[in-house]
Amino acid sequence: MDSPHSGSLNGTAELFRVETELFTLFLQGRPYHPTVQTLQLHRSSSQEWVNAQLGIDCSERLGNVQIKVFSPERGGMVEWLPGESVFPCFYETQSYELVIQNKSSESLSFYHENVLLRQAVKPLGDSILAGVLNFGNEVGLTEWEVRSKGQTVLRVEMEIFPSKMDYKLDYQNILNEVNAQIYNLAFDFLRRTYQLTGLRETQHQSLTEFFTILLHVFRQLLDAVERINKNPNYALLQDQRLMDANRVKKAGRENIRELTKHPERLREDPRHGFITIGNRSYTATHLIETRKRLAYDTNENRFIRWMLERIHGKLKELKGRWKLNNRTPDPLLIKRLDAMLTQLERVLQMDFLREAGVLKQMSVTLVLQMAPGYREVYRCYLMLLKGLSIQGDLLRLSMKDVAQLYEYWCFLKLNQLLGQKYKLVKQDIIKVNRNGIFVTLDRTQSAKMVYENPVNGEQFILYYNTIPGSDKTPTLSQRPDNVLTLKKKDAGRVKEYKYVFDAKYRLNPAYEGTSYHEKYRQPGPEEEDINTMHRYRDAIVYQEKGSGEYERSMFGAYVLFPYPDEERYKAHHFYKSIELLNIGALPFLPNSTSLVEQFLDEIIQDSPEKAYERSTRPRGTREYYANQLAGKNVLVGSVKGPEQVEVARRYSFYHVPLRNLADVKILTQIEYVAMCQSRKKFNDPAKTGIHWVGKVADWKVLRRKEIQEVPCRPGTEEELYVRFAVEEWKRLAAPIVLGGQGIYTVLYTSKYILDRALEIAELRLETEEDIREWREKRRKGRVQVKLDHEQYVDLGRVVEVRNI
Repeated sequence: MDSPHSGSLNGTAELFRVETELFTLFLQGRPYHPTVQTLQLHRSSSQEWVNAQLGIDCSERLGNVQIKVFSPERGGMVEWLPGESVFPCFYETQSYELVIQNKSSESLSFYHENVLLRQAVKPLGDSILAGVLNFGNEVGLTEWEVRSKGQTVLRVEMEIFPSKMDYKLDYQNILNEVNAQIYNLAFDFLRRTYQLTGLRETQHQSLTEFFTILLHVFRQLLDAVERINKNPNYALLQDQRLMDANRVKKAGRENIRELTKHPERLREDPRHGFITIGNRSYTATHLIETRKRLAYDTNENRFIRWMLERIHGKLKELKGRWKLNNRTPDPLLIKRLDAMLTQLERVLQMDFLREAGVLKQMSVTLVLQMAPGYREVYRCYLMLLKGLSIQGDLLRLSMKDVAQLYEYWCFLKLNQLLGQKYKLVKQDIIKVNRNGIFVTLDRTQSAKMVYENPVNGEQFILYYNTIPGSDKTPTLSQRPDNVLTLKKKDAGRVKEYKYVFDAKYRLNPAYEGTSYHEKYRQPGPEEEDINTMHRYRDAIVYQEKGSGEYERSMFGAYVLFPYPDEERYKAHHFYKSIELLNIGALPFLPNSTSLVEQFLDEIIQDSPEKAYERSTRPRGTREYYANQLAGKNVLVGSVKGPEQVEVARRYSFYHVPLRNLADVKILTQIEYVAMCQSRKKFNDPAKTGIHWVGKVADWKVLRRKEIQEVPCRPGTEEELYVRFAVEEWKRLAAPIVLGGQGIYTVLYTSKYILDRALEIAELRLETEEDIREWREKRRKGRVQVKLDHEQYVDLGRVVEVRNI
């Protein structure tokens, strides 16, 4: 269908009318939503509008009833018949005017489960009931009633569509994914926590909790039983019957023992006797025949039958209580219960279940855990056994607050993306108490998921609704929705890098003529949400224990918002700002997750340097760190053998010929010295490389003869040497290996590089670009630094940094 004219977007129209003998009901408002039109939502693949549901239940007291609904094809109202679909013209956060004109003397009232909507509709005089209905962020089926003298005379069920996401493609997928992920987390928790060895049930589980879980697993349960019916587990039994010998087809050896016990079954037969006793031949009058048969009365099939019978019984109990405690029972619920009962009765009549007997004791066999069909039934059993105390309505398929749902989904989807590549170590969304399993994910509670990178062992945590230590800020505490904390290893220490991923169910559609359209030319996040990200990054600070200084702990902050077109969004100003300032927004919907997934991979794989560089630094930081990296404060020199190493450690010093130093001025920069043990002087490969580093306490230029700790060679007594006094020699946790190279005289490097190097060739890294490239490739695996001199590191320069 063609889109409506722009002039009709803001105009109101009559959308729904009910004519009865008691009253006339009108519902009017805008049939279109401008954001829906801009984003072309709720369309089929052929760009046709999707259909909306409408259900109306009328009391006999209304007499003749005529119902009309809005039709865009007709440009007005058309008659509606039960069962027909209607045009989607009701949207979240949009107001609709309801007017009920009373034709009788009976008082009328309006009822909706939302108290704010009930209060919005008020009587105007004696014959008019009117008000403005705004369903807020509630999406999906909603039900309201018109009552006369407390009795329902008209019940209307209509469908509310979201305005910022597609109803079929996005909203329903979000709903299903939230349910599925919580369900899988709960099952994994049960599987790890409980070893079930006998029949037992949760005594505190309510029928409503049981029914909520059953609705989620019922289809899976029936499908699993159908699968079992095609190939059920069976036992092979042997039946033995005493029969006339002439009718036995195959006689087994067991007849020899039987005839020995019962000689009366033998008769003398000289002609056809096959048993000889003495000189006489005998034949048997009766023999035992053994026949094999399949039996489905196994422990596993007894368990299936027992479980289905218990579910059947609980559903009957729920149906009885519902009818007893509700004056106006829900016909749709009763119909659903009856349908479920009928399906259970049908599967209980399957051959393998009819033969199954009474379950006396349950044991968890391999068949229940691994056999197709049986494992799915056992999984459903685990869920139904313990019960769920649902917090936040996470397993209710009638959940309607789309803003809250989107917030939950963002957290769970981020976890799902992380769980596909990394190992889940710990979670506290699913917990257990004496009442069973419960879900802690709601707006009043915090939660966290801990993951581990199997490649390098680094851990990272995704927090929901909390930041550890943020309540100790000197100003105001901040509570973004999701915070990802990465713990990166750097020179033996672990540093934390935190990033905010804040879910915002807000979208600026960039209407033509607005300032947003003039600036950005396409839909995107709200500007005030981007400002909130600036606030989060600057306001959330951290104080090191024992230190009076506060440091900014957030390295980036990003808005997650509902928008489907990822390719188009790449040109948006707030996407490009992520690379420039590490603040911006990312589209996030069930079918639009690639940009978020790609960005998560990038920040997790970042080296500590790259993670720091993503954040906005104070002016002058680049020059400061360039000077730090360029400052060569470590002298690495060779030693002549194990004896020199032993003497240097004993007397805490190191000496080197002054002629080996290219520039005497560099002595003022040297803060550390390290000894390189070559292959020629050390026979054991485990002892080669750099093992010892010491901090310089003082240095002097002396004649060689004045260094008396080590005897000097003849002819070198007057040669000038530098003697470094070392505070303490410290052994490196992991020695820096030679990698097939050595040091000709001395090598200068920085302490920053020395603490992170694995091979001595890496000590030649000097520029910031080379160091960044080296650190990035190090996180992907082993790295080789190729020099233009193959033998001596101090004589070469860096040519290439590559993974091997």
